[in-house]
This record gives sequence, C-alpha cells and structure tokens, in this order.
Amino acid sequence: MQPVSPIIAFIISIGMTTAPKSHELWISPDKYLISLDDPLTAHIRIGQKFEGPSFPYVEMNFKQFEIFNGAASMPVKGRIGDSPALNRPSSAGKVDHSGLNIIAYETTANSVTYSDFEKFRNFVTHKGYPELVDRHKERGLQESGFKERYFRYAKSLVAVGDGKGEDKRLGLEIEIVALKNPYTDDLSGGFPVQVFYQGQPRANAQIEVFERGGIQMETNAKDMPRDVGVATYQTDSLGQAIIPVRKGREYLVDSVVIRPLEPAINSTESSNPPVWESLWASLTLEIPAGGK
Repeated sequence: MQPVSPIIAFIISIGMTTAPKSHELWISPDKYLISLDDPLTAHIRIGQKFEGPSFPYVEMNFKQFEIFNGAASMPVKGRIGDSPALNRPSSAGKVDHSGLNIIAYETTANSVTYSDFEKFRNFVTHKGYPELVDRHKERGLQESGFKERYFRYAKSLVAVGDGKGEDKRLGLEIEIVALKNPYTDDLSGGFPVQVFYQGQPRANAQIEVFERGGIQMETNAKDMPRDVGVATYQTDSLGQAIIPVRKGREYLVDSVVIRPLEPAINSTESSNPPVWESLWASLTLEIPAGGK
C-alpha cells in the first residue's frame, strides 16, 4: 500500500467529484484470481474504455464499500489517502475468505452543471435515452446552466482460492448481477447478467460492455497495450442479457438510469437545484484464460 498525505488525498477526492460525469466509475482489482496467500487489492477508477486514474480511500466519497463472501460481509477499512483504495491482507492462517468475493462501492451524491446543451444531448443519447432531449424542452427547462445529480454503484467479482460461489443482489438502487460464476462455470453459451432497479428487473435497458486483454494474460501489463472493444446490448423482459465473452479477457459492464427531478420551490439544497438524476451501475470481472 502506498498512502498519500491527507492533504493530497483531499485534493484528489475533489478531483473525483469534479471528474467528467459521462465517464464510468469501476472497481479495478490488481488481480482477479488470487490465492489465500495473496492480498486482495483494488483501485477505484473513473475514466473511459478502461483508462482512468486511481482514486485513494476517502470516506467522504462513498456511502458503502464492502466485500461480500457467501453469507458474510466485511466493510473495507482504511486511512484517508490509502492507495489502492482496497488493500485486504492475505487470509492465510486467518479467516478463510476462499470463494467468489464481491466488492461493492456506492458513492455519495455528486453533481454536474451543463453549460452546453449538446453535452446533455450526447450523454442521454449515448446512454439510450434520446427522448429526454424533447422531455427537457417539454418541461420548460433552460438549455444551459442546469444541473444533474448522480450516484455510482460499482461491483467487482474476484476469485479467491477455489473461486466457488455466486454473485447476488446486494440491494443497490441500480445493480448488475452475474447469473453465472465467470471463474467456475461454463460460459460457452455466453455470460448472462441481470439488471435491477429499485429491487425489480429492469426490462429493455441498455447495457454497455467494454472488453480488453485480461490481467492474467499480461506478462507486463503496465507496458503492453490492451486494445478495448465496446458493444451495447439490450436486456429482455426479465432484465437479462447474454454477453458473448472470450477466455483471457477483462470485462466492464455498465448500465445507467436517468430520471427527472422536479426542483422544489424555495429549495434549501441550492439556488440551482438539480433537474435530472442519473444512477450508474458497473460490474467488472475477468474470464480466466484456462476457464471452461
């Protein structure tokens, strides 16, 4: 672990809250397959196409940061400025954390002010909500200087030891759940996922999938470029979609809900209350090179 000073960590955390909102936030483990003798380390990243800086452990930035293993859960604890944000020591000789570990990270509220309506148009169109351009105008909202509030809900699947187990719903407001274990199950027919919103399957939702060469395949991950592929899919009536996957590849699955907010008269939040709200879900995992 490489701690940074609290002052530097605070500056970085401010950068996190002002990072481009249209970029994904994801959990980026240093390794997706580890033994009980290895520490579990992971970064919080914001960026595009798997490229983004690592943000340190800062409690003001998250509402939830936990690791789930079977029926057990453990909060991620650290000191302000710890980098990577998650650094759990090996469990050898301690409690056995073998199996599928689910890392969950939920941010506190952030907001962005749009000075250019085209940026809003591009965002909602890219995320599958082109109708919101007309909806914005129908609501009589101004086309510049309006605000959007957003939250992010990230999950990551890491195999510790035998990697056995299954992903599960954690109760996040928007959440992507893996319906198969990427480390132990046969994925020759694709990798099935299900999107939930407010506890219910989200039908006909767009999901965006980023794919690149997996960490496991890299002999020198820092120096070797890993080309990123991007594809979009639509969930069915049950909120499910099947993603074609390849062995030895890393995946980031993303889905977003955008909903209107009606600013209250005499709002105490600010003189310019948010008029839209977006909820971002992400899931990261790796398909083992030697998987089924």
